Order: sequence, then C-alpha cells, then structure tokens
Amino acid sequence: MAEITIDPEFRQLFPDAQIRTLTVHGLNNQVDDSKTAHYQALLDDAMDEAQQYLTEDTFRFNPVVAQWREAFTKFKKKRGARSSIEALLKRVSQGKQLHPINPLVDIYNSVSLAYGVPCGGEDLSKIAGTMHLGVAKGGEAFHPLGEDEDDPALPGEVIYYDDIGAVCRCFNWRDGARTELTEQTTDAILVIEAINEEQGKRAAEAVKVMSDSIVGELGAKVE
Repeated sequence: MAEITIDPEFRQLFPDAQIRTLTVHGLNNQVDDSKTAHYQALLDDAMDEAQQYLTEDTFRFNPVVAQWREAFTKFKKKRGARSSIEALLKRVSQGKQLHPINPLVDIYNSVSLAYGVPCGGEDLSKIAGTMHLGVAKGGEAFHPLGEDEDDPALPGEVIYYDDIGAVCRCFNWRDGARTELTEQTTDAILVIEAINEEQGKRAAEAVKVMSDSIVGELGAKVE
C-alpha cells in the first residue's frame, strides 16, 4: 500500500474516513483501438451494477449521494462541487453512457461505479515530495484539468496536495492538469475514498478488485 499522509486537520473533520491507496509501477497505459470495445463493455457493465445505488426516485435522497453531500457541507468548496461518485451516478441516472479515456482511468471508473465509492488517480512521477490529504491554507497552486487558467485552492478546502501545490480538490472532485493520468503514465498512485463504516466495507472490496484488474489487464506491479 502506498503512503499518503493524512493530516490531523482532515481527521478532525472526518474521523471515520478510510482512504485506501495503491501504487502502480511499470504500467502500459497506451490506448489500443482494438480494445476499445472491451473497455466500453467494462464501463457499461459497471454502470448496470451501479443501479443498485439508485433506489430512490429523487436523486439526492439516494444514500451514497446524500452521504457525500453531507460530507461536503463540512468544508469550504467551490459552488457546484460534488463528489466524483455522485457525478458518475448522475450519468447512470440520466441514462448517459460513459466512454473510455485510457485503460487505467477506465478501470478505476468501473470500480468506482460497481462499488459506489469515489476513486481517482495521479501520475506518481509528477508528485513532488509526499502526497497529503488535508485542509488547504488557501492559495495552493492548482491548474484544473481542461481549463485555461489557474484556480488556487480555497482556505478550508479539503485537498490532496504535495510540495508544489494542490493535486486534487474537494476530495477527488477536481483533478489538476499537472498530475493527470495520460497514455505516457508508467507509475501511478490511486485512491479509494470512504467516509463511514458501510462505505469502508465496499472500499475494501473495491481496492482488491482494482488491484487484480490492473495486474491482469495492464501487466503492472501493484503495491
């Protein structure tokens, strides 16, 4: 298991949180067009499994969604920030297909959906020093993935960060361009988040499935 330093300020907010990690080495993350159908099927099957988390007619009343929305009230955040698992479940509820991006991202998205827990990943070679999960002082450098301008972290925001700045904001809500997983990524750090005991049980199953999938699908070494 990889080490992410969990800061005391985070533990004060979320004493029951479980943050599980994997490090991946020797990864071949190249997109192979001949396998597009395979990864599409992987995502489609996971979206079907995710229906189990959508038992309420009103989306926000589904337990996974409601629990993470409550968690997001405990810290400063940008308007509209939602847990990454809510974003995925929203697509499921709307009948929207999720398309392949690259093998590692496809695997963690499928696991996230199947187990109803937020999953994410960063290029390990781009992490400066130790990666932390903590509470922002404010102003930590951050360039959002897909955006043209920098958008530093807010004071009191829950972030992953390293010696350079923020890595991901509002738990695993918003990834940064600096540590993005790309086809050139050969080493990565992956996280699976849970904020209560019930989520933690699903996360424990998810981390094993994710590890087995990465080894079997991508021939990488996982710790």
